[in-house]
Amino acid sequence: MSLPRLLVVEDDPEMADMMVAFLRKSGFMVFPAVNRNEISKHMEAGRVDLILLDVMLGRENGLDICQSLRQEYDIPIILVSALSADDQRMHGYQVGADDYIAKPFNPELLLARVRAVLRRGHRSSSLTYRRNTSVYTFDGWTYDGKKDLVTAPDGFQVALSKRETGLLKVLLANPHIPLTREEIAESLDVARSDGQAMETSEGRSIDVLVGRLRNKIEVNPKEPEILRTERGVGYVFSTDVMTKDG
Repeated sequence: MSLPRLLVVEDDPEMADMMVAFLRKSGFMVFPAVNRNEISKHMEAGRVDLILLDVMLGRENGLDICQSLRQEYDIPIILVSALSADDQRMHGYQVGADDYIAKPFNPELLLARVRAVLRRGHRSSSLTYRRNTSVYTFDGWTYDGKKDLVTAPDGFQVALSKRETGLLKVLLANPHIPLTREEIAESLDVARSDGQAMETSEGRSIDVLVGRLRNKIEVNPKEPEILRTERGVGYVFSTDVMTKDG
């Protein structure tokens, strides 16, 4: 399983350094940010599994940012604040936060909260965080999410099964990011338990599904250039993806 990717949004350099270093030591991939603009850059650049968001960010309000993010992305958000009164916590939950941690905090408590929120059924949201994006283009191909249509570079529509379409959506949301067979299976099957061991037959079904999609989008499916095998990991969508609202 690939490492969870966390975004720490904190404008206090000392606090940010502490949180980033501790969470990296605890086994996460962690990236720092200080404002809404930097958050957007990280969200567009790659998969983010959870955001730790400070409530007081200089001229920006973390509560407003949280509310804005919740309208765009289905991604876990933990608010971090020196304000710990009940009404302040309730306001945090009302704008869409999944949890609220008051400063100062024990780093071990922070770690426990992060792990708990990641376990709450948000595993698929990290693989489909661009859920509001309607049109994807890659290597001359176009996928229209609203119409559920796939168009080849020559302009012809290509029919995909529901499961093939589901796989394509996961890949389009995570270009250049290696995905394990477990991650793909979890994103396609909501009934699958988080972290559930993969049976041999289940792994083979993912391989077959990948093969079917390759047959439809690759020039040479036996030597794929778009949907490549990542040795020792799983699969990676090895091309740039452009997105826009339909």
